[in-house]
Amino acid sequence: MNTYKVSVQETSNNAIIKFEINQFVTKQQSFEFNNIDEAKHSPLAQQLFYLPFVKKVYITSNFIAVERYNIVEWNDVQDEVAEQIEAYLNDGGVVVEEEAAPKKVPVTVYAESTPNPAVMKFVSNKKIVNTLFEFTSIEEAKLSPLATELFHFPFVKSVFLDENYVSITKYDITEWQDITIQLREFIKNYIENGKEVVAPNAAESLDKSTVQLDRRFDGLDDTSKEIINILEEYVKPAVASDGGNIQFISYDEDTKNVSVMLQGACSGCPSSTLTLKSGIENMLKQMLPGKVEMVEAING
Repeated sequence: MNTYKVSVQETSNNAIIKFEINQFVTKQQSFEFNNIDEAKHSPLAQQLFYLPFVKKVYITSNFIAVERYNIVEWNDVQDEVAEQIEAYLNDGGVVVEEEAAPKKVPVTVYAESTPNPAVMKFVSNKKIVNTLFEFTSIEEAKLSPLATELFHFPFVKSVFLDENYVSITKYDITEWQDITIQLREFIKNYIENGKEVVAPNAAESLDKSTVQLDRRFDGLDDTSKEIINILEEYVKPAVASDGGNIQFISYDEDTKNVSVMLQGACSGCPSSTLTLKSGIENMLKQMLPGKVEMVEAING
């Protein structure tokens, strides 16, 4: 049995704290409870309402947000609440009773072309993963039941998952016009039936959990942290919209070289070299003068 772990995340509203969970606890559904009576189908929410400072509880697939009354500060109680939620989940406590949740979640999936002619992006109206994953073979995909099933299609070369979309790289044996509808319907039905997209322990097994990523970031030098923050703010949103990702690998203080990994639609994309040199490299040189000479990429 996989262990639930809960981490505390601040929000822009200081009355609300998010308790992020390392596994999905609902099948892509969200619930909001304003009082203990409304929470009759959620034993977890009811338990939280027994705390005198809890004003509102919001439960979604991978986190629980709690709004407090002003009788306490979150700093004084948030760790205790996180421990309580974690213990409840690990004791097999029910989050939301089955009858409160529809058996089938209405899902829409649309196909979107990317700058890489070998890659198509399939976008869902539901969040499907907490962090990004890339699988380049069925052996690698053992932590993702969805990716494993996609690899059973003979034309699927690699699978990239992030937030609310799946990017698929195809082999040249077929054209997108012949397979797009088939893949879109398969992904739609898979999500709609509430099937597991990735195993609960996938993020931790691949060193991708929030806690692991934060720990790795804290151990980096200041320039590496600056580079990561620039990539996160200015580059990642653009490449994500194209169905891909750019991941910081390393920074060499002596040579001033930056290594990054291109994933998803960015991997092997004909335009990625141009984007890297004229876009990302120039941006880092301008924003970090004297600290960056060259950006080199490896494909995921």
